Amino acid sequence: MRDNQGKDLVGAGLTAAIGAGIITSYAVSQGQHPLVATGITIFSALLAVIIYQADLI
Repeated sequence: MRDNQGKDLVGAGLTAAIGAGIITSYAVSQGQHPLVATGITIFSALLAVIIYQADLI
């Protein structure tokens, strides 16, 4: 396994949020409610950070 000391959680969260934000912005343009899209983005970013911290990826 990799060494956990060099992990950048902020970077992982921002990367996940940007990726999820691109997809949810498309969903908003197709009619999804913006608060639902924001919730999906936040959930995706938190889940990515947890997975990254658990060293699953």
